[in-house]
Amino acid sequence: METVWFLIIGLAAGWLAGRIMRGRGFGLIGALATGVVGAILGGFLFKLLGIQTESLIGSLVTALVGAIILLSILRIFRR
Repeated sequence: METVWFLIIGLAAGWLAGRIMRGRGFGLIGALATGVVGAILGGFLFKLLGIQTESLIGSLVTALVGAIILLSILRIFRR
């Protein structure tokens, strides 16, 4: 069941990050991939900073921050 929640949070974070970064949208698979990679990146960065999240909202924020950072890095390399 944790995997299902991880994917749902990843999908939501990817979609939100795409909206915040004013992208064209990635579709369902692209948003899911962005959110999942963002969740991993955000979790790594939050751990380095000593920040722990235990709730559903905290997990969404972690994934969202990671996804925004990921999209920012991708934009730098696209130019």
